[in-house]
Amino acid sequence: MEKLYKEGKVKAIGVSNFQIHHLKDLMNNAQIKPMVNQVEFHPSLTQKELLAFCKEEHIQLEAWSPLMHGKLLDHTILKKIGNKYGKSPAQVILRWDLQNGVVTIPKSVNEARIKENANLFDFELSEEEMSIINALNQDERFGPDPDNFDF
Repeated sequence: MEKLYKEGKVKAIGVSNFQIHHLKDLMNNAQIKPMVNQVEFHPSLTQKELLAFCKEEHIQLEAWSPLMHGKLLDHTILKKIGNKYGKSPAQVILRWDLQNGVVTIPKSVNEARIKENANLFDFELSEEEMSIINALNQDERFGPDPDNFDF
């Protein structure tokens, strides 16, 4: 990947599901650190230490499964915050991602949901609301744990 990057054949080097120790190991052995780290990230798995590390190292965190495959769409607190702004729980989560500096590309085949997911720029969550959503963390993964995955 580094050779391709240096030759201008790729614009960025990214990794997926790297935890802090994975990133440190890579950075100790690579000439070019990754520009993107795509990880599971949602209110039930906030990965605050990883987010802070990536920000410090100028590695863009990108969320996969930001809505936890729909499991968070009925969450009472997210609904309450959404109602305040006339937004869905999905929009609240995606706005939370945005305000955390996390790139998020939600998956949907439903045209109405795709449009709804893009409608995030006419409201902003307060610091208190951000803290409330951060407090929903339970270190709950939808996908496999990168440290305990049988490849």
